[in-house]
Amino acid sequence: MRAHYRAEGLREEDLAPDPYGQFLRWFEEAVAGGLHEPNAMVVSTADEQGRPSSRTVLLKQFDERGFVFYTNYNSSKGREIDANPYVSLLFPWHAVARQVIVAGRAERTGRDETAAYFRTRPHGSQLGAWASEQSSQVASREELDRAYAQLAERYPETERVPVPPHWGGYRVVARTVEFWQGRENRLHDRLRYVRRDPGGPGGPGGSGAAAWTVERLSP
Repeated sequence: MRAHYRAEGLREEDLAPDPYGQFLRWFEEAVAGGLHEPNAMVVSTADEQGRPSSRTVLLKQFDERGFVFYTNYNSSKGREIDANPYVSLLFPWHAVARQVIVAGRAERTGRDETAAYFRTRPHGSQLGAWASEQSSQVASREELDRAYAQLAERYPETERVPVPPHWGGYRVVARTVEFWQGRENRLHDRLRYVRRDPGGPGGPGGSGAAAWTVERLSP
């Protein structure tokens, strides 16, 4: 089970000035290429003892501030982010022999931003955010369906569903972003943006624009 990659390479001179611009290029190409759920990404977290865990979530927004996803703050990933905010994101675009790997710090989005996104979700998904106590043990599927049915009766389509206080967004502020392009003979191209002085001006909490350097990594 060995694939032979022959895609065009990735050169430093062809990169966007920052990783978010480069991500936009690749994301648009993934969408145009018909990839299934190109916004699906693996979020890896670790608890206070360094034990890792991973799961797939959907990217809902990205810009120069970071990559945003939404979840139940009481879930296992929410608890782990509370204990250790450093996370990794992986976009596995196998069909085009590409990966994007983000390392950074997760910060909660503001409640206004969370509420604005929550209003765009389908009514059923809004109810689901209330019905599921994510990552907690549930006795049966019937119990979960019963909780949802009770909520659907309480909040019909004509009723506004309130935003759950335990539900919201995380914005991952990138410190490094690696763009991986598969190449022939396993000599893949790996170009990684590194944020300069992430704790100073231009870093998280800084007042200026972020500055980035690019490294080429051996495959």
